[in-house]
Amino acid sequence: MTTTARTDAPTRREQILKEAARLFAERGFHGVGVDEIGAAVGISGPGLYRHFAGKDAMLAELLVGISERLLDGGRLRVGEGEDDPRALLGSLIDGHIDFALDDRPLITLHDRELDRLKDEDRKRVRQLQRQYVELWVAVVRELYPVASESEARAAVHAVFGLLNSTPHLAALGRSAMEELLRRLAHGAFGALATE
Repeated sequence: MTTTARTDAPTRREQILKEAARLFAERGFHGVGVDEIGAAVGISGPGLYRHFAGKDAMLAELLVGISERLLDGGRLRVGEGEDDPRALLGSLIDGHIDFALDDRPLITLHDRELDRLKDEDRKRVRQLQRQYVELWVAVVRELYPVASESEARAAVHAVFGLLNSTPHLAALGRSAMEELLRRLAHGAFGALATE
C-alpha cells in the first residue's frame, strides 16, 4: 500500500485527542478532568471548550474516529487492487497491526468506555466495525473458500482479539512485536485451510 507520510505537525485538536485518549485509558473516563487534559497540551481546561463541547464529545470523536479510520484504511487496501488474496490479507493484517501497536490507548478506551457513548455514536461505531469485519470476511473467504461465512467471520473476530490484545502484552520492541503478531495472525487464518 502506498501512503504519503504526514510531515506537518499535529493540530491542537489532534494533540488534545491524543492526550485525552492516553489519560482516559490510564485512569478511566470519569477519572480525568478537563483541567488535566488541558494541562497535558499546555492550555487551560476551559480552553478545551473552544475545540470540543466536553469530554463526551472527545470520547465520541476518539471512538467513532478510529472506527472510521480502520474502515477507510481497509477499503483503501482493497481498492488498490491486490489481485492476490494472500497479499491483500497480508496488507489488511499489517494495517491492523500498525493500529494495534500505535494506538494502544484507543483499544483500552474502546474496551472500557464504549458504553458511555450516546446511543447514536455507539451505533455508529458498531456499524463501522461491522463493515470493517465484512471487508475482511470477503478477503478471507476468497483465500480460504473451504471456510463457511460463519467460520471466516469467527476467524476475523478471533484475529482482531489477538491483535487488539497489545495493551496487555509486555513490550518486545516494535519490530519484534510486529513480526510476532503477523505470524500469529497468518497462522490463525491458515487454520481455515483444513476441514
